Amino acid sequence: MAKVFTIPVPPKVGRRRRERSSDPRYVDGQRLLVEAMKYLAQTDPIVNRGAIELLSEHVRTRFRMTDSPLA
Repeated sequence: MAKVFTIPVPPKVGRRRRERSSDPRYVDGQRLLVEAMKYLAQTDPIVNRGAIELLSEHVRTRFRMTDSPLA
């Protein structure tokens, strides 16, 4: 039977994080999708239900709270 060896790597304590700044295109993209869903819901929510669900799914899967505009 083989043995598994692990080599622990200590974290870099002196490493500085770079300053985060928001990308306006990222925020505008989210805003645009939300406005599109609002428009579709106001015009005819029953007919546009499929489109609203598609946009909603895209927002939920593509734009999570852990997403970073810097990535």
